[in-house]
Amino acid sequence: MKKILVTGATGFIGNYVIEQLLLNNNCHVIATSSNSQKAQLTSWYDKVDYLPFNLKEFDNNVNYFEFFNQPDLLIHLAWEGLPNYKADFHVNENLPRHFIFIKNLIDHGLKDITVTGTCFEYGMQEGELSELIEPKPTNSYSIAKDTLRKKIAHLQLQDNINFKWVRLFYMYGSGQSPNSLLSQLDRSLSMNEPIFNMSGGEQERDYLPVEEVAANIINIALQQTVTGIINCCSGNPIKVKDFVINYLQTKNKYIQLNLGYYPYVDYEPMSFWGNNKKLKTILNNE
Repeated sequence: MKKILVTGATGFIGNYVIEQLLLNNNCHVIATSSNSQKAQLTSWYDKVDYLPFNLKEFDNNVNYFEFFNQPDLLIHLAWEGLPNYKADFHVNENLPRHFIFIKNLIDHGLKDITVTGTCFEYGMQEGELSELIEPKPTNSYSIAKDTLRKKIAHLQLQDNINFKWVRLFYMYGSGQSPNSLLSQLDRSLSMNEPIFNMSGGEQERDYLPVEEVAANIINIALQQTVTGIINCCSGNPIKVKDFVINYLQTKNKYIQLNLGYYPYVDYEPMSFWGNNKKLKTILNNE
């Protein structure tokens, strides 16, 4: 049975990843997060080995490979401070903290690592984005993530580890941040508001339901053939306003969309989506 350590266990994606891992009889889940009270409220708490750990309390004198019961595989989902993408703490605090944690695990014996990145690593580049395109991150969050990937890749050359970097695009589902687009839309619908304020909605994005994102992360993590950067995306661009309209149709709801109320953000290009050929190779093999 493969022992899998999942960090960020109580986060939006973490909950779904753990729930799906528990359906696999060949997986033993070791879950960790900084919020043990939140973990105790989850459906999976009594089905995993939960070990609370706050990265801010990292101590390099501790063997974290032993602390987490010698996992066979790490799925590293943890990252603090989102969605504040421009804050300097991503580079000044998160980056070194996450790197020394992962390095500690590698130094003490971990050989198989899957870490989630972000489509923001591509920066302001437009169109279909493949893993072969050079990253050009422009905000602190994406710069920190891209630098973390490079530093782990350097360790990979030294320690012969199996390393997969899952570059996440957009996702949606129950439990998402209350500030996310659909969470705000659901709130407006529940309050019977007549109008929903949003951007112009002409920007093109790449969306997947969080359940599918979690399944993709697990499939990527459990295999060892396809490594390096792997886009986790649908490969199908859709305008944000059409995404919202489709969502309303699935819910059989109506609300007037006040397009153009909010300006477009300055840290994303107008039109981009992922190339998912590498992901499909993994899923087809599975």
